[in-house]
Amino acid sequence: MSKQIAIIGAGIAGLAAAQRLRQSGFGVTLIEKSRGVGGRMATRRINDLQFDHGAQYFTANGDHFHAVVEQWRTTGHADAWFEGAFVGLPGMTAPARAMAGGHVIVGGCQATALRRDDDGWSVHTIDGLVATPDNGLFAAVILAVPAPQAVPLAASAGAALPELEAVRYAPCWALMLAFSEPCGLPADRIRPQDDAIDWIARNSSKPGRAREKETVVVHAGPDWSRQHLEWPPDEVARELILRLQDITGISAKPYFSAAHRWRYALVEQAAGTAFIWNEEARLGACGDWCLGPRVEAAFDSGEALANATMQSLEVGLAI
Repeated sequence: MSKQIAIIGAGIAGLAAAQRLRQSGFGVTLIEKSRGVGGRMATRRINDLQFDHGAQYFTANGDHFHAVVEQWRTTGHADAWFEGAFVGLPGMTAPARAMAGGHVIVGGCQATALRRDDDGWSVHTIDGLVATPDNGLFAAVILAVPAPQAVPLAASAGAALPELEAVRYAPCWALMLAFSEPCGLPADRIRPQDDAIDWIARNSSKPGRAREKETVVVHAGPDWSRQHLEWPPDEVARELILRLQDITGISAKPYFSAAHRWRYALVEQAAGTAFIWNEEARLGACGDWCLGPRVEAAFDSGEALANATMQSLEVGLAI
């Protein structure tokens, strides 16, 4: 039996699954539609500016993930921002990049369909088969993408993963701002009582970030983001800047602004299971949407599905 596994999605869940499988002797190919890894643990770099425009920080409640975070801190890939909250160093993508080391990753490649024959699974895109020698020979496929993106892939494979249908997400517009000098933001972190803005952070206050220029990240609330989901980014940026000024009283004008839409930002209704696995098809799905909107939940889900995959393929687990 082939020991090659395809993982669609190189966010934290996919990378955690890949890491666990590789430790046990499997070959893993990660297929990611973006050019980078980490999913919503994202860092946007624009010239000399840097913004954590996705997940703002992560926590570690369980003993296992706490040990993982401590290892990231030891290797210089993460540090504490405030009590109980951690960030990647020098950006939020750093832990994901560390996890990605050594894996075969096909980036900038959006999977559109899965096919299975006697030789194994193959992954297709709008341009045809994924360019990897193992394609067509995968013993199993793991979908580590948001549930709405996993649904059509599972359907293309003729595999039933009904738990996906219950998952619900909220979108989020993220606003990135840069000021040439301190803008007068009253605190490094603000959760305003506002119907438009849910979160304001001085990005440059995080450890390992450049402090020469003040960078700020604003997240719009779920309802506002839904109402303005299809607005042009420039219009979203203008509206959120005005709301930011009203909320904080700052009058400084940013010399840089940009808005980014996260269509699947926050899990509002989770599947309520650590992972999904179709034994007959050897097709599974994992992500923070399984257990809740946390980086730790994504990591735990990916590892749990990797363990189930190995058990299903009757390969001994690494101790």
